[in-house]
Amino acid sequence: MRNNKLRTTLGLITLLAVSQAAAIASPITRVEPSNWWIGMQTSSVQLLINGERISDWQVSTDRDDIAVTEQVRLTSPNYLFVTLDIASDARSGPVTLQFSDGDNIIARHNWSLLERDGAAGSGFDQSDVIYLITPDRFANGDPDNDTVEGFGDPLNRSEPYGRHGGDLQGIIDHLDYIEQMGFTQIWLNPVLQNKQPQSSYHGYAITDHYTVDARFGSNADYLALANAARQRGIGLLMDVVLNHIGHRHWWMDDLPSADWLNYSADAPKMTNHRREALFDPYAAPGDLQRFADGWFVPTMPDLNQRQPQLAEYLIQNSIWWIETLGLSGLRVDTWPYSDKRFLTDYARRLRAEYPDLNITGEEWTHNVLITAYWQAGAHRDDGYESYLPSIIDIGLQDNLVRALKESDSWRDGLIRIYQTLANDFAYGDPSKLVTFPDNHDMSRIYTQLDEDLALYKIANGVLLTTRGIPQLYYGSEILMANPGTESHGIIRSDLPGGWAGDTSNAFTGESLSADAAEAQRFIRTLLNWRKSAHAIHHGQLTHFAPENGVYVYFRRSAEQHVMVVVNKGDAQSLALERFRRALGATQSATDVITGESLAVDRELALAAKSIAIYELSARPVLQDLAR
Repeated sequence: MRNNKLRTTLGLITLLAVSQAAAIASPITRVEPSNWWIGMQTSSVQLLINGERISDWQVSTDRDDIAVTEQVRLTSPNYLFVTLDIASDARSGPVTLQFSDGDNIIARHNWSLLERDGAAGSGFDQSDVIYLITPDRFANGDPDNDTVEGFGDPLNRSEPYGRHGGDLQGIIDHLDYIEQMGFTQIWLNPVLQNKQPQSSYHGYAITDHYTVDARFGSNADYLALANAARQRGIGLLMDVVLNHIGHRHWWMDDLPSADWLNYSADAPKMTNHRREALFDPYAAPGDLQRFADGWFVPTMPDLNQRQPQLAEYLIQNSIWWIETLGLSGLRVDTWPYSDKRFLTDYARRLRAEYPDLNITGEEWTHNVLITAYWQAGAHRDDGYESYLPSIIDIGLQDNLVRALKESDSWRDGLIRIYQTLANDFAYGDPSKLVTFPDNHDMSRIYTQLDEDLALYKIANGVLLTTRGIPQLYYGSEILMANPGTESHGIIRSDLPGGWAGDTSNAFTGESLSADAAEAQRFIRTLLNWRKSAHAIHHGQLTHFAPENGVYVYFRRSAEQHVMVVVNKGDAQSLALERFRRALGATQSATDVITGESLAVDRELALAAKSIAIYELSARPVLQDLAR
């Protein structure tokens, strides 16, 4: 399989190079996608073809197993949208696209069909822990690409919103660290070309959907990362942006049609961010349009996915990257801002092609009803169909922080975690939610918790043992913080050790503070234990309403029985009578973090402000143990 993958990789790179060379030599400047595959569930593929005044040309191929079934001309004379139908018995290999003006062939372009290798769309679930990386800030593996001719926004590590030089090679160089920490999936903030004049490091203003930003590396580097991670049993998630592009996207010089964007580029309107208008039975139509069609900022044109050729382009682009890289899943940015009907088609098409693929959408709201609306299997009164398997659980993150910082009462403190999980009935499948203590759009968890190491351990311990698929942000495992500011440029600071001359090193532990080293050990121990923790992966969750500043829950499967105890207050003894049915015949327990064994009799001694995770000796019959 590895040799086949290598041959496919080399073949793809060669075919891409040939295709690009042919495009330069002909009037055709772009054909996207540059290749496709035999054996796909959908037999057709739409090509976006760009070249000077080509819209009246006729397109054919030199193959009898590939037929041109449709040509669409839009407003600009410089585009053709051509649909190819690929026969079920089509063979892999080169394809020549032939362009004619009447009876004469006036241009040719090399295209290709490849064989699939079966690595794509493996998915991710509760058995995984995702490591979120902002590539520009993780590690500089190739200083030669720090500055690239023709790109603005040059290297400037002293500027929080500038380019700092992290790249794909830097991630490849430190895959051993990611593996040893215990992470099983990697999610990168976008690495596609962001040829914007400033603040381009974050990646969310894409200017070319099929090309990695040269300051991060190349398409071949992206593939090398995916392959190297897979060899270590680590999957790769791609961060997809469907809603908008950067205003320097190559389309913006010559839009295929005026309806490619929502609102004119000459007079854009900004979104009101009033996502409630999508569901509000009393919403004014203008509020709904401004939410869905408004731009985020003037430098991010909003895409109109109701335009059929654009919709198909975006769907195929995601499929192309999934197949090219062998992705395990996708994280889709600003999910509700795209057209609702398009989102249905997008997730349905991808899941039909890759049944095990997981897709998680970003919905930035604390309203559980709105979050749940988007997940497949949830109840919706309006009949909307969703094929989205997962959604990011921002509500749990917010209530977890509140729970740990507030004084406990009947409505404040730990009860917030309990109540948040009690609302899980609204979801199609709460086990598939992506949970997190922090991410690239908010303060570091250590900062949110006022740099309290004990509370930091509780927050991470809860998220790594309750329901859902946990995601941790690079550097938070060593207590990276942003005191006194909420600047995203500071939140996304450079990981120590990723640059030559750094005085401390997250990868080796050199010169880390005692607290940072302790936090890293805690996370590493918990993640590596979690890899084989069947009860955490797929076990039932039973939790008990918090009392006296203590929150207790159990995870149990046929193979394993786990008890988690959160104590927010002073050291105390926990009487176990209330949990007797859940404990069953348990007589002893092993502390997951310390490895120590203890007897489980009438009470447990709880350390002040702590989380304890115990593997129990008894495995009860699976039932509702809380009753």
